[in-house]
Amino acid sequence: MVTHFKVSGHLACGHKGDNLTSTRELNRVKCRSCRNTDAYKEARKDQRNAARRASRKAKVTPTATDWRQDWTERLTALPGLQRLPRGFTDQPFV
Repeated sequence: MVTHFKVSGHLACGHKGDNLTSTRELNRVKCRSCRNTDAYKEARKDQRNAARRASRKAKVTPTATDWRQDWTERLTALPGLQRLPRGFTDQPFV
């Protein structure tokens, strides 16, 4: 059975009928005419962009911004005296 893309109460391809199956889910649309419309292509593009934005947000970690504290903790965990790198006020031993 062919599934059409429904946009604001109408089918994107222009077909009419009471027994036609329609959906708003882009992956379930099987009608080639619907898939070739500007409405479907725009919805598909928006879905891809939203997925890309979500994946970029997921990659950002809050610990990446506090690298100085992480570095100090790493040197403190090492055995013996370790000198902090330049830029860490007077480079004390940890």
